[in-house]
Amino acid sequence: MQLLMYISDFMIPCVFVGIIFYGLYKQVNVFETFIEGATEGLTVATKILPTLIALLVAVGMLRASGSLDGIVRLIRPLLSSTNFPSEVVPIALMRTVSSSASTGLILDIFKTYGTDSFMGRLVSIMFGCTETIFYTMSVYFMTVKIKSTRFTLAGSLIASVVGIIASYILTARVFGF
Repeated sequence: MQLLMYISDFMIPCVFVGIIFYGLYKQVNVFETFIEGATEGLTVATKILPTLIALLVAVGMLRASGSLDGIVRLIRPLLSSTNFPSEVVPIALMRTVSSSASTGLILDIFKTYGTDSFMGRLVSIMFGCTETIFYTMSVYFMTVKIKSTRFTLAGSLIASVVGIIASYILTARVFGF
């Protein structure tokens, strides 16, 4: 185990050094190429900044207004026939929009129920089975100037729902209730 820890500590520096040596071997001006890439990255960041700010403001408004609690109250009767906990619904909704907002909600679940509880395990697995759909679509589609998303949103939402259901089934089967 100690050997794995030692290897993991040096993995990233070795990758960086490997990239530099590979660039030198291919006779590429490594520093100039790095500066071009950093400039391109900064340009992309400035282009997506308004979208990021809009998403963060929308998430803050949802949390502060109590809209998430209202949505949970609406959905709770639908979940009453299943064992799916309604406390997880805000995380499932926020995960489609913002990873940091859903992380904050997950930390609340950890504080309330514990990390090794059914709820803690469920939200952990759910976090790995879902994606920030609206954030990802807005950032990447805007960056490459795609106007028509076609079936991307519908497919992503279906995949997210399947991920939520799969995380519940996995948690129940592997860890029990």
